[in-house]
Amino acid sequence: MTTFDWIVLFLTLASIVLYGIYKGRGSKNIQGYLLADRKMKWYVIAFSIMATQASAITFTSTPGQAFVDGMRFVQFYFGLPLAMVILAVTAVPIFHKLGVYTAYEYLEHRFDLKTRVLTSLIFLVSRGLAVGITIYAPSIILSVMLGWDIRITSTLIGGAIIIYTTTGGVKSVSWTHVQQMFIIMSGMLIAFIIAVSLLPEDVSFFDALRVAGASGKLNAVDFTFDLDNRYNFWSGLIGGMFVALAYFGTDQSQVQRYLTGQSVTESRMGLLLNGMLKVPMQFFILLLGVLVFVFYQFEKPPLVFNPVETQAIAASEYSEVYRQLEEQYDDAFHSKQSAIQEYLAARQSGNEAATAEAKQEIAAANSISSSLRLQAAELLQKNGQDSNDTNYIFLSFVLKYLPTGLVGLLFACIFAATMSSTSGELSALASSTIIDVYKRLFNRTADEKHYLVVSRAAMALWGVYGIAFAQFASQLGTLVEAVNIIGSLFYGTMLGVFLLAFYFKRVGGTATFIAAFVGEAAVFSCFMFTDISWLWYNVVGCGVVVGGAVLLNPFLNTKASPEKG
Repeated sequence: MTTFDWIVLFLTLASIVLYGIYKGRGSKNIQGYLLADRKMKWYVIAFSIMATQASAITFTSTPGQAFVDGMRFVQFYFGLPLAMVILAVTAVPIFHKLGVYTAYEYLEHRFDLKTRVLTSLIFLVSRGLAVGITIYAPSIILSVMLGWDIRITSTLIGGAIIIYTTTGGVKSVSWTHVQQMFIIMSGMLIAFIIAVSLLPEDVSFFDALRVAGASGKLNAVDFTFDLDNRYNFWSGLIGGMFVALAYFGTDQSQVQRYLTGQSVTESRMGLLLNGMLKVPMQFFILLLGVLVFVFYQFEKPPLVFNPVETQAIAASEYSEVYRQLEEQYDDAFHSKQSAIQEYLAARQSGNEAATAEAKQEIAAANSISSSLRLQAAELLQKNGQDSNDTNYIFLSFVLKYLPTGLVGLLFACIFAATMSSTSGELSALASSTIIDVYKRLFNRTADEKHYLVVSRAAMALWGVYGIAFAQFASQLGTLVEAVNIIGSLFYGTMLGVFLLAFYFKRVGGTATFIAAFVGEAAVFSCFMFTDISWLWYNVVGCGVVVGGAVLLNPFLNTKASPEKG
């Protein structure tokens, strides 16, 4: 990066921090610090929800996911709009009526203390791990930019976020989310325009889409029903809806966003706007990744996109083998270039036979390139290196091809996404820790000043926990998948508990408590012993919890009292 890029990056991030401190001033009690005094408007709620979900992973890993696997990841979000409607009708009015600080407070009203604490602990474990991944994502960037060890960069970034987050509480978090989403989407739009402008002069945007289609990258919708197929229409619509119901309905990092609304209507509008915007946003980011893929069909890409690992393997005992792979990769690239030119010419002339033949040649060349990249990854792994470079693809493109100034802006966008997501997560973790565990089990009579101090300390401690987990995140593969897989190991159980609370008034706390353990066992069994797509884990976990509690309840002689229901 140039000096100008560093100035742009610094000024953008400084403006976010200063704006957050300004907006977060005046939080003198726990309600102000954790719920912004319940005064947020619908548009702030909507952008805060989107910003909390859209971490740096979204903007570093998602384009790389599209580069490798095409557009099909967008199907993961197909069930989200339906989930937003369901939650707006059910969860929002219940939470507002009870005036809860956390979603898990409601479970004690409905069931009992042990069910509340268990569910909050499940949230704390899962979201704490996710914080580690969101911290790790921008750490990759600093590692590439500065050549520093990833453990050092993750510690620096995590420490900066802790300082920023503990200052102003959720009011600061929510208002900076609005600013951050504007910066983020502006930066991604600029990157999209640059990617199109960098294509050869004789290749139009529609030609680029044709090349992407011929390479199998425009696979946005697949109606095949297959439990082992990770992304298809049905896994996205059904499994994705369960993921969204669990995430936005039971995960405090999202529930806290709409608990800050000044009315039921404001919270509902915030959720529904998020449902309308999320799918187009993800489609756009994936399409950006596809355009980067097309760009690299005309400009030779590296065999491995992670420059640190490339230098390491080139200096190892496997350097000669790696050099040979690079030569084969170059040959495959030139073959693919010829096939693409033939394909576009055949399309333009209307020669269907030549078009089909060239398309097959493109597929064959892509298959060879993918095989060589896989061999390179295996070689890196054999040498004890990080073998997954998907998270580096978009970063490599930005660093090498974007103009001065825009590089700094794009990196500022990615850092802003990290700040928005992690700050929201730390705020939610602190809320649940203090309200559901500390205040409920250990100290119920302290004054507001004490709880405010402990809340700040809890935020800091969860930040340290996230930094510690970030040290191991490189072993998790594609980050955008890893963060969702981790969530899916727990969300189904949490969703099952809340569905029982909302709709099964005769089921009591003990049956629900036991069924939650059974549900988690079922989900982890699917994860360890089957090839079922992770999108179905939420369906399995939820179904087992609900079914198990309904079956157990008659034998336990427990049911919710009318006043709790």
